[in-house]
Amino acid sequence: MLISIVAPCYNEEDVVERFHEEVQKVADELLPLGHDMEFVYVDDGSRDLTLAALKRIADRDSRVRYVSFSRNFGKEAALLAGLRHATGDSVVVMDADLQHPPGLVRRMVDLRAQGYDQVVAKRSRSGERISRTFTARLYYRFVNRLVDVELVDGVGDFRLLSRRVVDAVLGLTEYNRFSKGLFAWVGFPTATFEYENAVREAGRSSWSFRSLLNYGLDGVLSFNNRPLRAALYLGMALLVCAGAYTAWIVGAALVNGVETPGYVTIITAVTALAGVQMVMLGVIGEYTGRIYYEVKRRPHFLVKATNVERAKDLIP
Repeated sequence: MLISIVAPCYNEEDVVERFHEEVQKVADELLPLGHDMEFVYVDDGSRDLTLAALKRIADRDSRVRYVSFSRNFGKEAALLAGLRHATGDSVVVMDADLQHPPGLVRRMVDLRAQGYDQVVAKRSRSGERISRTFTARLYYRFVNRLVDVELVDGVGDFRLLSRRVVDAVLGLTEYNRFSKGLFAWVGFPTATFEYENAVREAGRSSWSFRSLLNYGLDGVLSFNNRPLRAALYLGMALLVCAGAYTAWIVGAALVNGVETPGYVTIITAVTALAGVQMVMLGVIGEYTGRIYYEVKRRPHFLVKATNVERAKDLIP
């Protein structure tokens, strides 16, 4: 059985060669068991010498295939490119910064042999800041009340996929991709195991608070239309409140006579309604923007350099 290792890279020149040494060790362990391996590296428009490092690795190891983007298109595009270029019967998706321990690939392969189409590594949150752990748990509790699939805290892209799962994911051609949700949406028999959270071997994460926030919003908006439904419900609730307030004002006028309306009440009502309108316009705008990107049908990424003979990545 051929196993493909897909590893997106962004500014990983300090660690990618070390990563390849580790996955080579795994390949050597699996070869006597009848498992061959290929390595697919996707350089997501790195600004350092990651591409040069990948070329050196490819010169030493004929099993290495690399794809380098013309600019930074994001991790979702890099994952898509890796899956498109992987030819294995099973595909293992993992980060090249060694936060995903390569030694766990052997365990994934063993579980795949038991008939599971997805083998998912769930990281623990040991060693993380309490505030981040609390925020993450709160987010997953909230988002799972909205989305049509179940997103599990600690479950990311580190997983093994069977060929039929890979083909199913590649068949989902939407432009706005949220891979964690797509993997859950396609389903198929899945096994999950937990591992201890690891730290980066070198460099620093490109995930800022803003990028994490945007990623979280993608998870909310990509798999449901409930925010739009919530806008409808909120509008109806405001209409009921306005009707009740109008009835109260009319009743008070009939009993006590006409009084000068309160300045504070008017300002509060106008400000609150304006805020609600802006939020609802923002929700509608998010969905409209996604439709805008979908109908343009642009490719998810463009390739600058590759050692793959036929570049599948130019196919929209």
